Amino acid sequence: MTLIKSISGIRGTIGGKAGEGLTPVDVIKFTSAFGSWILSSTKNPKVVVGRDARISGPIINSLVVSTLRSLGINVIDAGLSTTPSVEMLVVSLKAGGGIILTASHNPKEWNALKLLNSKGEFISGEEGAEILRMGEAQQFSFADVDSLGKYEEYPNSIQDHIDSILKLPLVNVEAIRQADFKVAIDAVNSTGGIAVPLLLNALGVKNICNLYCDPTGEFPHNPEPLPEHLFEISKLVVDEKADIGIVVDPDVDRLAIVCEDGSMFGEEYTLVAISDYILAQTKGNTVSNLSSTRALSDVTLKYGGSYKASAVGEVNVVVEMKATNAIIGGEGNGGVIYPELHYGRDALVGIALFLSHLAKSNLTVSALRKTYPNYFMSKNKIELTPEIDVDQVLFAVAERFKGERVNLLDGVKIDFPDGWVHLRKSNTEPIIRIYSEASSEIEAKKLAEKFIGVIKEVI
Repeated sequence: MTLIKSISGIRGTIGGKAGEGLTPVDVIKFTSAFGSWILSSTKNPKVVVGRDARISGPIINSLVVSTLRSLGINVIDAGLSTTPSVEMLVVSLKAGGGIILTASHNPKEWNALKLLNSKGEFISGEEGAEILRMGEAQQFSFADVDSLGKYEEYPNSIQDHIDSILKLPLVNVEAIRQADFKVAIDAVNSTGGIAVPLLLNALGVKNICNLYCDPTGEFPHNPEPLPEHLFEISKLVVDEKADIGIVVDPDVDRLAIVCEDGSMFGEEYTLVAISDYILAQTKGNTVSNLSSTRALSDVTLKYGGSYKASAVGEVNVVVEMKATNAIIGGEGNGGVIYPELHYGRDALVGIALFLSHLAKSNLTVSALRKTYPNYFMSKNKIELTPEIDVDQVLFAVAERFKGERVNLLDGVKIDFPDGWVHLRKSNTEPIIRIYSEASSEIEAKKLAEKFIGVIKEVI
């Protein structure tokens, strides 16, 4: 069993002993800490709670809701929703914060408490550290019987979200309607199965092929939207002669696209294509993290904008986007952040913008992909054991390559003339992630294999 306490929230596997998995004791302890922090920092006793469709969701939800109310906090329960929908709801309802119950791309045995501030954004590192400290110290006090928090259900968060997307100037509903796309969806039996069809209907898409859109939480395959997990949607797109395949993760903040021939558009290129569409009509800057493709920088420079790279993590990307007044940004895992709507990764707005781009381009999805610089990325990982000092390992690797362009902002990124490699300790899993990019798939894999060997030597 695993319990990971990070600045952005509490993530773990269901079951086991307290402190070793995401047990009811751990849920109550850290919800109490977050609720106490809300009361002390915002003086606004209202919190929005929403969840994806995981099997453990109803139980975790009841624990979270009851704990918050026991602190004297009023709870708005969005029920089955998406991460970006809950983020927007915090703002629209003027809540003091929010909790999203989702372990994102992790398998069904995982769940998590993702913590939001009053802006509907993930809490900062300093705030997260303070909440963790309060939890470990059990620094909270519960309300008396006359001061318990109130409870209200709010079932319209997804529809509110979609309504806001439709109002965006660059979402071209008429062009999408006229294009008459046939769209296949894989929503991995989570809340994307509710949200994506609703959005497509609102955009005028009439021909939809649903795959795994029943929000039971029984994930039919690994829920991370990587090519090796998407052979069924790829086959469905070809068999049904669909124009495009759309894949979202369980909490609908990551978007992957499948071309009409069944090939992968590339999750790295979701953000690249959408940025191209936006920058062609609105001049501005872009941001992605250090593990994202160089193609975004290339596209940004083409339009005269400035590109910046942040540390990995949505909160870090958002900070850099605000600092540089970026008009579009995100992460290379299919996470699109469009500040015109809100500062959060959002697959739904990504879908609307991508379809607008596709409709106006008069190209097939595969032809659109060919218009962008062609880089290939290899994503690998090394499992860790407790005795490994990861920071020391990364330091040793950086020393070996100090003659190259080395960036230590987040782990170790080494830029070579014809590619790069980024090594970092995961914030959510006990692993070292190894991302590499080059101008061919073979070279990207060779670069990754080289550094996997280096890491093993150091260890």
